[in-house]
Amino acid sequence: MDKRPRQLRKRPVAVTIVAWTILIMFFVRLNQVFEPLIVTGVVEKGITEPMFSGFWFTPLGIALLTSLTYALLSLSGIVVLIGFLSMKKWSWVVLMVWTGISLIITLLDYFYGEANYIIMASDTIVAFALNQANVQRIFGIRTDPGERLD
Repeated sequence: MDKRPRQLRKRPVAVTIVAWTILIMFFVRLNQVFEPLIVTGVVEKGITEPMFSGFWFTPLGIALLTSLTYALLSLSGIVVLIGFLSMKKWSWVVLMVWTGISLIITLLDYFYGEANYIIMASDTIVAFALNQANVQRIFGIRTDPGERLD
């Protein structure tokens, strides 16, 4: 059993795999930021029509809202990546919740015929990697009997 503080322990391979997966997902999400803006012509012409029609969004408003959502997801992914590489316990918890929610959304998209297989595969890899015993131990999620949580 390693008595060094959590920050000084060597990262398991699974942590490195998860970190690379988060980085790849950052670039996928970044693509999803710009895609709606390109499709609606905002990149070429700018905002040329209203974002609301009555109490609901116009197609342009939906595109801008979608882009903003993916931009926030991309930035929060970088924050989680930094915490994860620093091996902070909160980052493991956030990433596990995020992966669970993302898997639910991706599976719903799959059943409605709009599957994103890159997201689905990366979520599955992350879920399996986060549930390995050595990863849970290094983040302080799982302990062996008699082990202290310093």
